[in-house]
Amino acid sequence: MKKNIVLFVLFILPIVAYLFFASGVNGFTKLPVIIPKIADFGEWQSLDGKKATLDNKITILGFGGTEILKNRGNLFNLNEKIYQKYHTFKDLQFVMICPLGTEGDVHQIMDAFDDFTDVSNWHFLFATPDQINAYYKELKLVGKLDSNTGTPNVFIVDKERNLRGRKDQDEYKEGYNTFHPSELSNEMADDFKIILYEYRAALKKNNNASKQL
Repeated sequence: MKKNIVLFVLFILPIVAYLFFASGVNGFTKLPVIIPKIADFGEWQSLDGKKATLDNKITILGFGGTEILKNRGNLFNLNEKIYQKYHTFKDLQFVMICPLGTEGDVHQIMDAFDDFTDVSNWHFLFATPDQINAYYKELKLVGKLDSNTGTPNVFIVDKERNLRGRKDQDEYKEGYNTFHPSELSNEMADDFKIILYEYRAALKKNNNASKQL
């Protein structure tokens, strides 16, 4: 009897545990849509003079606010925990919407990044506070912009312009707080990997593997 128990613990139990956790992972390979089909950017001024669009890009979207230089540590956290690991994917972009007048502050931050990071996938758009507030209001998110037209949260938007996150009532998450490096390393990194898995699985299913993801 004892021998059977030992054999069960050594051989059968690990297999059962593996199948349990494997089924859990497979059941969580789709990150829920929080807000479908969000609006694309208008003809807003960009830092590099190039037009930015959400179409056909996985986008990490943020709102820098007038205090972006003061809060530059948030961007440094995002750059270190997410951007530097994934920025080589051609279908990925990081877009920050900032108030007009903060262009100099953004240049200063990007110059500092440029010393240790390829900043080619960082994009900044500039609009009036009224335009930014109107755009953000259309997103219909729970979280709000602060009085400086900014938020420490960043958002994952897929190629179809759907804002993605976690819908579970006990773990609702529409954005990821860049003030907390641990949140970027854990929740955001996990959710972002799911997005990448989705697209890779779709490409593989269609026999259309791509180095872009």
